[in-house]
Amino acid sequence: MPRKKEEQQEADQSASRIRAEELRAQLDFHAYRYHVLDAPEISDAGYDKLMRELEGLEERYPELITPDSPTQRVGAAPSQLFAPVQHSDRLLSLDNAFNDDELDAWYGRVVKELGRDPALFCEPKIDGVSVAVVYENGRYIRGATRGDGNVGEDITPNIRTIRGLPPKLDTDEPPSWLELRGEVFLNIADFEKVNEELGEQGKTLFANPRNASAGTLRQKDPKITASRPLSIYFHGVVRADGLNLRTHSETFEYLQSVGLRVHPDGKKVTKLAQVKAYCAATNERRHSLDHEIDGVVVKVDDLAERADLGATAKAPRWAIAFKFPPEEQTTVLNDIHVNVGRTGAVTPFAILEPVRVGGVTVSQATLHNPSEIERKGVLIDDHVVVRRAGDVIPEVVAPIPSLRSGTERKFKMPKKCPSCGEPLNFDEVVTRCTNLACPAQFLEGIFHFAGRGAMDIDHLGYKTGHALVEQKLIEDVADIFFLDEEAIATLPGHKDKSVTNLFDAIQRAKDRPIDRLLYGLGIRHVGSTTARDIADHFGSIEQIAAAGVDDLLAVEGVGRVVAESIVEFFRRPKTAELLEKFKRAGLRMSEERKATTGPLSGKTFVITGTLEAMSRDEAARRLVELGAKVASSVSKKTDYLVAGSSPGSKLAKAEQLGIEVLDEAGLLDLLN
Repeated sequence: MPRKKEEQQEADQSASRIRAEELRAQLDFHAYRYHVLDAPEISDAGYDKLMRELEGLEERYPELITPDSPTQRVGAAPSQLFAPVQHSDRLLSLDNAFNDDELDAWYGRVVKELGRDPALFCEPKIDGVSVAVVYENGRYIRGATRGDGNVGEDITPNIRTIRGLPPKLDTDEPPSWLELRGEVFLNIADFEKVNEELGEQGKTLFANPRNASAGTLRQKDPKITASRPLSIYFHGVVRADGLNLRTHSETFEYLQSVGLRVHPDGKKVTKLAQVKAYCAATNERRHSLDHEIDGVVVKVDDLAERADLGATAKAPRWAIAFKFPPEEQTTVLNDIHVNVGRTGAVTPFAILEPVRVGGVTVSQATLHNPSEIERKGVLIDDHVVVRRAGDVIPEVVAPIPSLRSGTERKFKMPKKCPSCGEPLNFDEVVTRCTNLACPAQFLEGIFHFAGRGAMDIDHLGYKTGHALVEQKLIEDVADIFFLDEEAIATLPGHKDKSVTNLFDAIQRAKDRPIDRLLYGLGIRHVGSTTARDIADHFGSIEQIAAAGVDDLLAVEGVGRVVAESIVEFFRRPKTAELLEKFKRAGLRMSEERKATTGPLSGKTFVITGTLEAMSRDEAARRLVELGAKVASSVSKKTDYLVAGSSPGSKLAKAEQLGIEVLDEAGLLDLLN
């Protein structure tokens, strides 16, 4: 070998050895914070990235592998706060596949080793806490954390408090010893309630449901664990004395038969193509689930084949986790700015060090309001956890106090509107600009008016709306309907077809139903459902404008606050001018509105949370077309609550009243 090449190789090995030591130290530190302290400082994706880099170095230079390397072991040493528990068999972690090629490679190794194509079993990978549970002669006797895989922590009293865990198996012939592996988790709605309570108490918030589950399980006082509604799904049997279980699918059926919870979406498949289809479908609907998942676990179904495949020092060869793109990352909050909305509400938002979350680069995230910033304890220059689920606006979930340097500072709301300079009006929840001529409110009002739930004017988005205002082509939303093609052609980027498209969209919008126009006006407290109820009652914009508070209170679902807001809006001189311009432009201002009859007639629905397949307004319209009534609040008259992701307090109220709850999949089945 030429000397220069040999020297270069030695230099590479030396650099790799140093880097491997750095990676091991980082991974050990983060594993300790994750498994023992329940306070991680990086996301799962960040940890995976470090692990894969170390695996790559050790694969390239096998002599770098050490017995205590994170690639060769599971979890971290158990905490000294709890008594140790020796597991009868190791609780291993799983190798990961991040794309179809890596899944293909794993499957190829399995087929090569077995000499045949095996049946497989797929189930969602819950982002929770792994536990080992033991039943002796049918009675629950022990629960433990995973720990380092060999020794865990005895948390028997805490696991006993989990509502979905039966103290006794539902069978007359229980096995003398049944040792199970399961995942403990908090539903998203329950996680939000836990954080809300912690914030009210001035305590540190949990960054995500997984951390909340881990922190709850490892409380010294089981009463605290019992106060939080943990759930559990079982996904495997380690030891079952007296049972002859041959496959994982048989195991699932047996666990269900004795009263133990397994994930309802678990499915046996026979081909790799079916695995990929399952992974794709689960990724698409992950936000309709009531709990967090970060992928799909794919397992060989036959237990004898699993024994033939065996395991590495860290993971079984017969299973793999197909990981979805991460929806949570850590980054730095560089600053906090404020935005003025169409109703004058001034809301803070975070300026972030750009980071990839959920497949997109995020540089801004919502902070909701000053009270929320205070509750979460977020400071400018903090390292923060940022979350983006599906199409939901990115939000700052929580800070990471352990990474603070002392230079962080508190955010202070401005005293004047950043758009018009007028003094802001402060109250406990909302800071508001009360200047009706505020440019920012006008611009946001245009976007709302042209939006899909209101007048639905295609091709009139933020860019076009901003240009219309900047070039002084419109002074109010009614002016939109007086734009001709010549005026539209002066807008940046509008030529030929785009001019015609926008002009045609404006003409089509003139014939929208009056409830869409009423909603588009942006009256405070008037959502699309309330607008529809009012339009049904009065039948014309003119009659609504002339109505008094008592007249409006006669509409079901309209309270005094809403009624007074509507009356105040229509008494403004500017509103009268606006309505007159709508008439001159040829907009529909009245209509005969009849109650729609259909298969859902007589049924009342309430929609809450975020839907993936459609907006809540679109879902409401489709329900109304089928004869249903859509209300804005849950009451005894409600027949169904449609609950998307992050459903909030309406779900809890519906459950209290015994109202049937539909997830998004159930809604789609009903609509179809």
